[in-house]
Amino acid sequence: MASATAALDIQTGGGEVLAEVPVYPLLTVATEGWPPNVATATARLHPRGVVVVADADEPPLPFADEAFDLVVSRHPVTVWWDEIARVLRPGGTYFSQQVGPASVFELVEWFLGPQPDEIHHRRHPDRARAGATSAGLDVVDVRSERLRTEFFDIGAVVWFLRKVIWMVPGFTVEEHLPALRRLHERIEADGAFVATTTRFLIEARKPAQPKPGAPA
Repeated sequence: MASATAALDIQTGGGEVLAEVPVYPLLTVATEGWPPNVATATARLHPRGVVVVADADEPPLPFADEAFDLVVSRHPVTVWWDEIARVLRPGGTYFSQQVGPASVFELVEWFLGPQPDEIHHRRHPDRARAGATSAGLDVVDVRSERLRTEFFDIGAVVWFLRKVIWMVPGFTVEEHLPALRRLHERIEADGAFVATTTRFLIEARKPAQPKPGAPA
């Protein structure tokens, strides 16, 4: 990021990840849609000169064409590829770590039952590659990883599902008490409940020159 001149972090959350960057470009902007996160990110990032913009997670991004030479995003909910391509300068880069397909679904399906194949593959890196290509970006690299996630007690499960609220929508202890009891017994017997976390990195670049047949 230090080599960029203007950078944008989309869906920055509370600014936790961006705050770890040691050196920012001369112009660094972050967007966030959830009001509590906007306030948290502002308090965290403004002292370091980062502008935080409250912006709903839908197009258009509130920036001019070709405003940034670097766009980043960690775990975006939705990726609007055409907008990313629009705000990137020619030769600019988009770099993102994203949640992969069926991440922690062993836990999800414990409470919700088997999920359709469409849900399992919704966040597949092949879809990200296709989206970037369709927007006119050149995909430089895609890397996927499968990680072991272990829950050693039922309290950790409850904490996780209350924090990551989209995993089991509307989760409450009272409503899911029978499933929690069964899972507690499983953990007591096996020592841990094991799930698989999936992530992928994607790097894409806007061509320095328009591709033949592409809008100028």
